[in-house]
Amino acid sequence: MNDTITAVSGIEVGHWTDLEAATGCSVILCRQGAVAGVDVRGSAPGTRETDCLRPMNLVQQVQAVVLSGGSAYGLDAASGVMRWLEEQGLGFDVGVGVVPLVPAAVLFDLTIGKPEVRPGPEAGYAACLAANADAVAEGCIGAGTGATVGKLLGPAYATKSGLGSAAYKIAGEITVGALVAVNAFGDVVDPATGQIIAGTRDARGKGFADTMARLQGDLSNTMLGFPANTTVAVVATDAVLSKEGANKMAQMAHDGLAQAIRPIHTMVDGDTVFALATGQSRQQVDLTALGAVAASVLAEAVVRAVRRATSLAGVPAPRDMPKIR
Repeated sequence: MNDTITAVSGIEVGHWTDLEAATGCSVILCRQGAVAGVDVRGSAPGTRETDCLRPMNLVQQVQAVVLSGGSAYGLDAASGVMRWLEEQGLGFDVGVGVVPLVPAAVLFDLTIGKPEVRPGPEAGYAACLAANADAVAEGCIGAGTGATVGKLLGPAYATKSGLGSAAYKIAGEITVGALVAVNAFGDVVDPATGQIIAGTRDARGKGFADTMARLQGDLSNTMLGFPANTTVAVVATDAVLSKEGANKMAQMAHDGLAQAIRPIHTMVDGDTVFALATGQSRQQVDLTALGAVAASVLAEAVVRAVRRATSLAGVPAPRDMPKIR
């Protein structure tokens, strides 16, 4: 059973991954178009084509969203996705051809692996070639390849994270899914228990430092200005939504990041959530219910991102930490 974002009708996902360089990108394809929205809440974002998603602007649908590592350099991956979509004849019809609409957001992974290697146009094109509607591979793949969490004490005490995805049903008719690359300054907690499951490792080798507790106490030896972060995500549904509805869904979905990442939306994160509505169920749904479920499914995807990560480039994943300690 597919319990990832590709359970949403009309959504495909493809990855490009470089494990040696510890970076990658992911494309979320909607070949038949999807109404889209976005909400940027972090204070250090790297984005492309987000203005076209505002309700007052002309374009009603996009053909893909790109999430990428590589910091701002990684935005180039969207150019390769545009090239692939143009070859398929997919995009906004401008009379003399099509212009594919490909919003994108990036995370900062240059402090792990090889910082001179970043996803570019060829990586985005390759991700499109790999895209399909199968259950999404999770962990250290695509945009989550170089993701880490817990930077309060700097990268030396971070924990390996990755990419996660999840999907729920509403009233047995409508599917809501999420895909997220978790590269947060803060710690990841299990919303059900409040327990830290990934984050800043204690300098004494005794579990996690508890970022929120440290922020309320001793700030010596911390790196509050460490700018190597950002969580980027897509929530999707096969329900029918307007652009206003898609933007509201993106806004409410951010609550899922707050449920699972503490702290979130900091000055050194560029947290961005896109929303896609394919409309293929042909069903409308109460927007409050949809947004609330989008938040829950995104929180689950965050937890899966860290639990399915593997140690890479010298950064331990939660599953390996008992061996490392």
